[in-house]
Amino acid sequence: MKKSPVKKKAKGSEKTAGKAKPRVIVRLCDEYDPPRIQEIIRESMDELGMKPRGKVFIKPNVVSANKNYIHNSFTEPSVVESAIKVLKGQGVPDITVGESGGFGIPSRLFLKEAGYLEMGARLGVRVIDLNEHPVDRVELKKGKWHKSMLLARDIKDADFKIWMPKLKFHIFAQVTHALKLNIGILQHAERMLFHDHRIHEKIVDLLEVGYPDLVITDAIDITYGYESAPYPVHLGALIIANDPVAADTVTAHIMGYRPEEVQHLKIASQRGYGSISLKDISVEGDADIDKLRAKPKGQTRLFQHLNELDTPIQFYTGHAPDTSVLCDGGCEGAVKGCLGTIEKRRPGSLKKAKKGAIVQGIYKGDVIMPDGPVLLLGDCTRVEGKLDAKKIYRVKGCPIGVKVLFMKIPFLFGLPNPMFDTRDSVLFVYNSVVKGMSIALNRYVLRR
Repeated sequence: MKKSPVKKKAKGSEKTAGKAKPRVIVRLCDEYDPPRIQEIIRESMDELGMKPRGKVFIKPNVVSANKNYIHNSFTEPSVVESAIKVLKGQGVPDITVGESGGFGIPSRLFLKEAGYLEMGARLGVRVIDLNEHPVDRVELKKGKWHKSMLLARDIKDADFKIWMPKLKFHIFAQVTHALKLNIGILQHAERMLFHDHRIHEKIVDLLEVGYPDLVITDAIDITYGYESAPYPVHLGALIIANDPVAADTVTAHIMGYRPEEVQHLKIASQRGYGSISLKDISVEGDADIDKLRAKPKGQTRLFQHLNELDTPIQFYTGHAPDTSVLCDGGCEGAVKGCLGTIEKRRPGSLKKAKKGAIVQGIYKGDVIMPDGPVLLLGDCTRVEGKLDAKKIYRVKGCPIGVKVLFMKIPFLFGLPNPMFDTRDSVLFVYNSVVKGMSIALNRYVLRR
């Protein structure tokens, strides 16, 4: 194997205002080649002076996975396996990989579909659904909305935390990376709290307990579209950083955004978690971040803007109650997710949909749909102008439950329903039963 050259700092100097700059190492890695990935991780950790000891907790992104049609939404297991092998080579005795994936479906199912359970068994490493193991309620002193949360004991008691995100565009958060990854440390019981127009502040609330010591990013293939059922774009990079805000600042730039355009990143800086200016970050490695930035250009908008979708369905989005902002993290985000999943499973479905309209939030204009249904989504939704429709339907919730949405939207607009997939239904029921048994065993018998 050819040895990689020693990397030089590309931007910035060692210190800012007397304090060492956060460091983000961006390395070229064209393929999911485990020996090459291990080499890059090992070298980068050495350069950052990282020597984990004790209990190490690894948090990848496994928000979803389906062997039939969702293959790129999660951190590639070979990247996590490479990190584990590096840690084992350093003599780390206790490694746990944990995730709390997308709401409504047992995370153990996603971990299995993505190949994580098999990886853990092969390497002798615990791979767990955080919803199945003991939790403690912890106080969030800096939180604006989350004043406390249920935190998995495996995270709370960790001596060293490694966040391993998959770099993706996001339907309402612009970019999902190290900060956004913290949604996956929430228990499902609390995941949807403040998951509405307050989502960007919620993300930063979680940084207080979800602050990793090291960030290792799978950016070999990044994704666009709905992040839980996305489409790949080859970027060819691994990103290793000692600061999550700095890591998100660099990745926002690579994805084509000014860091201040990413709301949760801007809020994190305002709360004192660090600068989001590239000049305050030491960007290192053999990759040119401006050249990387050109690769995903033009892919940002799919499912970020409903009215740009090629479909007869019309969308009317109003503001959240007592605000002037869109409820992007609530019902609008749920609609994007529902339609994005349907389209990924059955390409071309949205173009063939029946005519109609979906309204979310307090919409001040008119909604005229005399030859189709109008669906009003959410507790607060209303039309303040004229509402004329062949038939009006309303679904309550704040935000809307995933299962309810997947029953209503396909029915009204003639779309194929993923919930009627026989294989997936059987897996869902089986893993739900196993999850219940695992909770009883881990929380009340073994207490681990």
